[in-house]
Amino acid sequence: MDEHIENTEKVINHWRQSADQHWVTLQNLLITKDFSWALFMGHLVLEKLLKALYVQKFQKHAIFSHDLLRLARKTELDTTEEQEEWLDEITTFNLNARYDSYKQNFQQRCTFEFTKEWVSKIEILKKWLISQF
Repeated sequence: MDEHIENTEKVINHWRQSADQHWVTLQNLLITKDFSWALFMGHLVLEKLLKALYVQKFQKHAIFSHDLLRLARKTELDTTEEQEEWLDEITTFNLNARYDSYKQNFQQRCTFEFTKEWVSKIEILKKWLISQF
């Protein structure tokens, strides 16, 4: 959708509130040790914040994409190479948690240490994205 929005604040708030809810879900999934789903939620948190930033910048509905790096580029964010690498990797959490053909391998990769490292990176990106509003 590439159309102008009448109430951009409402749409931005929707994306941000949804991101906040997914962050809480991520925390709960860590408690229950559902690490692959926690990382999937982390992907959604960042995706929704990026979409909120897109709406804020262009006053149009966000592009339909789950690719975090593509969203960041379309939003014209000034990203570092490291941020781009992280966004690219975190995008794979969406596919790996969602599709059965990838799920088993991904679940095996999602050890406590792996998950802890990536949740930390997701939180860093989350805080950076929020600072862009």
